[in-house]
Amino acid sequence: MTQPSLQFLGVGREEEAAYRRLLRDGATDPDQAVADVSREIADQLVELGIATRTHTGAVRPVPPARAVERLIERRLDRLRGELEDAAEADGIVDSLRAEREAVTALPSAPSEAPTVQQIEGMEAVRAVIDELTFFARTESLTTNPGGIITPESADFSRPIDLRILRRGVRMRTLMAAPALDDPTTLSYLRELAAKGAEIRISHQPLERMIICDRSAALTPIDPADTSKGALLTREPGLVATLVTLFERMWAMAQELPAQDDELLSEIERRILRTLYAADKDESGARDLGISVRTYRKHVASLMVRLQATNRFQAALLARERGWF
Repeated sequence: MTQPSLQFLGVGREEEAAYRRLLRDGATDPDQAVADVSREIADQLVELGIATRTHTGAVRPVPPARAVERLIERRLDRLRGELEDAAEADGIVDSLRAEREAVTALPSAPSEAPTVQQIEGMEAVRAVIDELTFFARTESLTTNPGGIITPESADFSRPIDLRILRRGVRMRTLMAAPALDDPTTLSYLRELAAKGAEIRISHQPLERMIICDRSAALTPIDPADTSKGALLTREPGLVATLVTLFERMWAMAQELPAQDDELLSEIERRILRTLYAADKDESGARDLGISVRTYRKHVASLMVRLQATNRFQAALLARERGWF
């Protein structure tokens, strides 16, 4: 029976063979998993997203399910980019927009659109955001004063944000401090940062805005109730003022902390040390003076953060990163 292959997801024979070898070797001895993989192949595996490098330079395989998910995402991103480029070259959006404007424009209306427009309703606002970002070519500036991105918002924003990044548009996003305490938000922000987005966290109040190419800006009609709609402005003076405000807020904000830079609590450090010495959860919990349930909860969380397949590997990875 023929073994299933990753070639349909864009992985060459040599790369797949190396990834499978990493999986086999890593299951028994993580420190030797990279021993017989050339640097060139290892670099390709990392670029494909199916392997990662530690700070010591070692290459480790991404878990199979996540690796396939990343390969699918990579293939879909490439296909989406090709279709978007084709649509742009064909001018289909401009053609369809002309149909809409031909119906809605009044005979006496000026040929140019007003420099400030009121957009009412969230559906209309989202449509405007989608259109603005579709035509963005150089820069996208956004703020999130609440600091929280819900799963629903992430699902709406992901294709837009990835489209911007795929085109090489510089994306800068300012998030309020609550982002640091929300796992869903942090995960989405790190996903964007991994693809090239620049993200900062502000501990000062933020004004909500979206600015594209420094030529168009979207701000809420009522900052306290964004459901009322937004104001779209293309007035150069107003846009320039908003850009200046964004730059001021950006300069006062802090870089998004990398996942490896997150501070461990003292109890987490002590638990990592016990993973070397204690052979049972009961022993580790007793040594630390905590319940077995609490001990296991911390261990499970640490293993997820370290992407470890077992507790001994978690201890090794934590030590490599200098966590204890």
